[in-house]
Amino acid sequence: MIYLLFCPACSIGQPRILKAISHGPGPDSRWDYFIALAFVLITLFTAYYSIKWLIRPGEKTSDHPKYLIFNKD
Repeated sequence: MIYLLFCPACSIGQPRILKAISHGPGPDSRWDYFIALAFVLITLFTAYYSIKWLIRPGEKTSDHPKYLIFNKD
């Protein structure tokens, strides 16, 4: 089962933390880890607020633009 996760040739160049889960060349410097972490944090932040605002948009005032299409006439 472990052979499905990585190829033995690529695992040689990987650091210890990525050895069994990554394919291809390893990171070139510590900046690669920082950039990857920044992308993960941005993705988690946007996913959290996207789901939060889909569930509870918080538009409750009667003068909100979405109420312009609702005519009582």
